[in-house]
Amino acid sequence: MAEDNPISVEEVRSAQESLKNGINLHEKKSFKESIEEFKKTAMTHPFDSKHVEELGVKLKSGSYKLQQESIAYMGCAAVHLNKLIQGLEDGQRQEVPVDDSLMNAFKEWQ
Repeated sequence: MAEDNPISVEEVRSAQESLKNGINLHEKKSFKESIEEFKKTAMTHPFDSKHVEELGVKLKSGSYKLQQESIAYMGCAAVHLNKLIQGLEDGQRQEVPVDDSLMNAFKEWQ
């Protein structure tokens, strides 16, 4: 069944750019700024508009360091981007190659 509001190539590109910016900021230890970029990724064509807010509440209820919060948001953003990419039609996926720096970052996580 087709979605009423299909995912666009531009949304995926925007989400990918935000994720990439967030990872770069995280690596520079600019955690507050990286979290904002990760949130931007996760809120691009959201599948559940309350998800990011709920994650924030869960993180605030724990005693996590800012770096740990950034990592949690990074994971959320990466999963969301993957879901966006999977939501594209086959021809559209060819228009949004995954950035090499993201591929390298994902490989390092394994």
